[in-house]
Amino acid sequence: MLSRILFRPRISTVYNLRTSSLHYSKRLLSNSAYRLNEKKPDASEIQKDAATKKRPLSRVAIGGTQESEKKFAAGNSVEFAAWKAVVLLLALGGGVTYWFSTEKERLRIQKETEAKRVYGKPLIGGSFNLVDTDGNKFTHENLKNDQKKFSIIYFGFTHCPDVCPDELDKLGLMLDELKEKDNIELQPIFITCDPARDSPEIIKDYLSDFHPSIIGLTGPYENVKRACKQYRVYFSTPPDVKPGQDYLVDHSIFFYLMDSEGNFVDVIGREVEAKEGAEKIRTHIDAFVPESEREARKESWLSFLYK
Repeated sequence: MLSRILFRPRISTVYNLRTSSLHYSKRLLSNSAYRLNEKKPDASEIQKDAATKKRPLSRVAIGGTQESEKKFAAGNSVEFAAWKAVVLLLALGGGVTYWFSTEKERLRIQKETEAKRVYGKPLIGGSFNLVDTDGNKFTHENLKNDQKKFSIIYFGFTHCPDVCPDELDKLGLMLDELKEKDNIELQPIFITCDPARDSPEIIKDYLSDFHPSIIGLTGPYENVKRACKQYRVYFSTPPDVKPGQDYLVDHSIFFYLMDSEGNFVDVIGREVEAKEGAEKIRTHIDAFVPESEREARKESWLSFLYK
């Protein structure tokens, strides 16, 4: 009896161990079968998952979340837009300031020219009647044109020993600089103060040593005297000059700048160098406004600018 009791637990223990081993083996087999039957993801899905999980390091803040990254990107775009706006405003402001300063200078020159035109009209310039080196008639009307081409007039004489050659050389330098740098062409005119000796042929030969575009004018003494009077040019010859006698003519030394409507603009004196004279001419040409446009401006809503 005692032996049976002692033996039973051992049989029960062995049985339980075998049962546990069997259940564990069945569980392993069922798990393996499930894993075999489970659907494996293909390569495209794996790449897609990797792309969604990984982002460029340059755009991801270390330790940041997705929401913080979105806020950071939005703040960056606003800051960049503000920077561009500041640059645009500075550029626009600079352009407007430059335009106003340039236009202000143009208006100043136009007002000065208008003042000279009003006061100078009865004093400098006017009708004259002379002939050029080819014998063609040349009058005040030849100063007028529709191409806004200015004229520059110099009074001298061919027997002048030094002053006239120097001034005509300066005239050639001004003409060349305006043509080469700004494509500006003037109508340069030489009017003699010594018609007794300066015939068209002599003037033509004399001017050939200077700029080829200079137009030489002469005529009867009374006509030359009238032209000099219109431009308030002083000139004098010695009294009682004998035929063939050499003499000097005293005269004013100025270049007279005339606009394309035949009106006086300004004078360029002997003390002005060629570059300075060219710049002066350039400034007046740039500021020139035809009379019809000047009158139209007075009737426009911007008329207060031109008073």
